[in-house]
Amino acid sequence: TIPVGFLTYPISQAADITCFDGDLVPVGDDQLPLLEQCREIVRKFNSIYGETLKEPEQYLSNFSRVKGLDGNEKMGKSLGNAIYLVDDEETISKKVMSAVTDPDKIKKDDPANPDVCMVYYYHKLVNKDEEAVNKVCSECKKGARGCVQCKKELINAMNEFLKPIHDRRKYYEDNPEEVKRILEEGTNAARERAKITMQNVRKAMRI
Repeated sequence: TIPVGFLTYPISQAADITCFDGDLVPVGDDQLPLLEQCREIVRKFNSIYGETLKEPEQYLSNFSRVKGLDGNEKMGKSLGNAIYLVDDEETISKKVMSAVTDPDKIKKDDPANPDVCMVYYYHKLVNKDEEAVNKVCSECKKGARGCVQCKKELINAMNEFLKPIHDRRKYYEDNPEEVKRILEEGTNAARERAKITMQNVRKAMRI
């Protein structure tokens, strides 16, 4: 009754990391247990065959788990509370306008708590203007701004944040041959690096 993925996925992930001698892995905090499984596999292998594989460390950002627009602790496709990197401006606008704010703020000029507001949370995530973010926080607490205004400002900040990604995606959509070239070059480079790792593994295991 136990899916084979419980066994094979951690091993496959460990292979993906160790095959290329990965030493620093950018992950969300929900991936930390899987990374620790990788580290355990590396430690076990090295304890048997000598120091052959590198034990990776995690790299966490300031937002190691992004909350959903609905306030859920995790953004996810199945939860319907996510903004995708490919969302266009109209889609982003609709999603942001539905974001959860402080439920105790009834009127526009009511003081509110920005710490429970997803709009403020996303301002901190995508707004590059720190002064503007601080202004959002202070005005919210004083009741000097309405939620609609705050959401419209977030929409602008979100679109500005995602524009370079959208532009880059459009470029590669228009240049499929370059995408193919990059994939081929990356694959060849990966194979050469993996060969070195596998040579070391076979030597350590004497096979």
